[in-house]
Amino acid sequence: MGTVFSVHVHDPGDWSAALSRVVAFLHRVDRIFSTYQPRSQLSRLARREIRLHECAPAVAEVLALGTEVTRRSGGYFSARYDGGLDPTGLVKGWAIERASALLTAAGARSHGVNGGGDMQLVGGLGDGRPWRVGIAHPLRPRQMATVVSAYDVAVATSGSTERGCHVLNPRTGRPPQGLASVTVTGPSITFADAYATAAYAMGPAAQEWVSGLAGFEAFAVTDDGSCWSTAGFPFADAALSAAV
Repeated sequence: MGTVFSVHVHDPGDWSAALSRVVAFLHRVDRIFSTYQPRSQLSRLARREIRLHECAPAVAEVLALGTEVTRRSGGYFSARYDGGLDPTGLVKGWAIERASALLTAAGARSHGVNGGGDMQLVGGLGDGRPWRVGIAHPLRPRQMATVVSAYDVAVATSGSTERGCHVLNPRTGRPPQGLASVTVTGPSITFADAYATAAYAMGPAAQEWVSGLAGFEAFAVTDDGSCWSTAGFPFADAALSAAV
């Protein structure tokens, strides 16, 4: 999927077999959903060479999730661009979450799956401590904007820091304005990742929108360097929350 995945298991024992299943699953997802491989099922579906029922069941599942996020976001998230089919804004989070579920099924109670900086984190660090995730500052290279501290959490960030502008405001067709980056936390990386994309596209309206999403919170750095957060964002330091 054009990004780097890493897996961290803190439970004792030999996890090589479970990790092999995770890696095989991620390669299978790439073969199905890649927009770069002309023979992937998604590419063939987009060219109408095959029909949806001829694809793996995961394709219908991901497209249905995309439709649901489009509805919840008022159209700010879409799996279709310029008439084409492109669910990459959701499938990475979906793959991370399914990879984490494979580890949970294998008995891992303290693990994290990271796909390009978006994470599904299960349990804690194994010694009673919560996970801590640094959020890069989009306007200050090599600095952190804040730190997330939580158990059993998904963390996703959308912005232009790493990849340049790759999100458009669907209502204007132009790059979003107002936010330099937005981080969304919640129970599911599938939705946190898609919500972060939608929130970034929304700009200033994102704070009120995320506040209305049950179980999800957001932290954002605006274009002018100021910050805002929703009420329950899991800051590592209470002083950071007070400063936002």
